[in-house]
Amino acid sequence: MNRPARRSEGRYALPAFFFLFFLFVVPLSSLLLRSVTDPVPGLGNYAQLLTDQTYGKVLFNTFAVAGIVTIVSLALGYPVAWLLVLLPSRVARWLFAILLLSMWTNLVARTYAWLVLLQRTGVINRALMSLGLTDHPIPLVNNLIGVTIGMTYIMLPFVIFPLQTRLAAIDPAIMQVAAISGARPTQVFFRVLLPLSLPGIYAGGLMVFVMALGYYVTPAMLGGTSGMMLAELIGVQVQSLLNWGLGSAAAFILLSVTLALYALYVRSVGFGQVR
Repeated sequence: MNRPARRSEGRYALPAFFFLFFLFVVPLSSLLLRSVTDPVPGLGNYAQLLTDQTYGKVLFNTFAVAGIVTIVSLALGYPVAWLLVLLPSRVARWLFAILLLSMWTNLVARTYAWLVLLQRTGVINRALMSLGLTDHPIPLVNNLIGVTIGMTYIMLPFVIFPLQTRLAAIDPAIMQVAAISGARPTQVFFRVLLPLSLPGIYAGGLMVFVMALGYYVTPAMLGGTSGMMLAELIGVQVQSLLNWGLGSAAAFILLSVTLALYALYVRSVGFGQVR
């Protein structure tokens, strides 16, 4: 490429550079600065977050719920994604439309619907008691169980779509060859289909885990004070207690974990596979 062309490309990239600098680098730098200067200079805010038992429980809740939601979403989303690949195109389009409609529905409305379903007098508890599975209502809200159920429902499309894209790109002839060679269905799945779909699993799992780490509405509505997660803690520290230093430190920890996971994903699958 000649020098004038490079200079022209650099000129067109300047708006994107300034956009990222002023709307990403500057706010994050301010966040980091405040986390080590407010209320006093030093790493006291980070030490408090990592050593205090109360904040330690919040961190544990955050990563535990994010991990469980990711695993359950992958377990439920993989068969649905594979079903979308196998179904006739007309039926698959209807299923796609249902998934998209669930994503476009207001988040607060969806979370409130789960609050109604999971409460002690809700449909789920009444169904369990009518079937004789329990003789008293099970506490499914104001705890981590309700948060996990609600977030798994919300996160499922973010697993299904990248998995479906990856599974649809796999040549069916590969599995037919494996079956003709004498491989049992379980062997075809674990030795052929699953390895070939790993990039989709990584992409969907990473997306769900990172989004679950920073979710606010669903944990706030379905979880109680004992099930508080990091995003809710940041909101309380900044909005209610005006403790900007501790809130900034918590936010920067969340950002650091997110960037570390993304870097690990890029290192695992290669930058060219990131979509």
